[in-house]
Amino acid sequence: MAPSTARTTARGELIADTAIDLLAERGLRGLTHRAVDEAAGLPQGSTSNHARTREALLEAAVRRLAVREARVLGPREMPEPGAGLDALAEAVALALHRYLTRHRHLAIARYELALEATRRPALRAIYDRAGTSAFREPLVAMMAAAGSTAPERHALSLVAWCDGVMFSCTAGSYHSTVPTLEELRAGLGELLRGALGG
Repeated sequence: MAPSTARTTARGELIADTAIDLLAERGLRGLTHRAVDEAAGLPQGSTSNHARTREALLEAAVRRLAVREARVLGPREMPEPGAGLDALAEAVALALHRYLTRHRHLAIARYELALEATRRPALRAIYDRAGTSAFREPLVAMMAAAGSTAPERHALSLVAWCDGVMFSCTAGSYHSTVPTLEELRAGLGELLRGALGG
């Protein structure tokens, strides 16, 4: 990679990361080009040069958020196919616990972006594509490998359960609660055994 490209990529990531942080701290109203410049310590106008419109800034945040969430939520040591439901529950519980204990601000930013995407069709398309490639397709494959006869439906159940826990424990009625790894493992085990048997 040429040095100028590396600088551009690094600056683009800094801008998108700062936008994510501002979304989590201040909400959508607090996300402006000027606020990103100030929070990132960049010369005034840098964010506008990178993302000329608000839509472009939101799109950059969505794409970067998908990358960051995939690093946190993507189970790092997925069990081999046939390893059993306990191993699968363990892998997903570890990823979810890591997210809830160290990266809660990403969830808050995601909720801000998800709601805004319901009002902006172009942003919705990017949000959906990012989520499908980073999370949906791998989960469907994971459920199929675990022996699911309806992997799409079972992946939806797993996503709904995980999303429900993340929302409840970051912005919902359990916002001051972080489930233990053991609690997450138990809940996931119950879900997976109910869906897949065993």
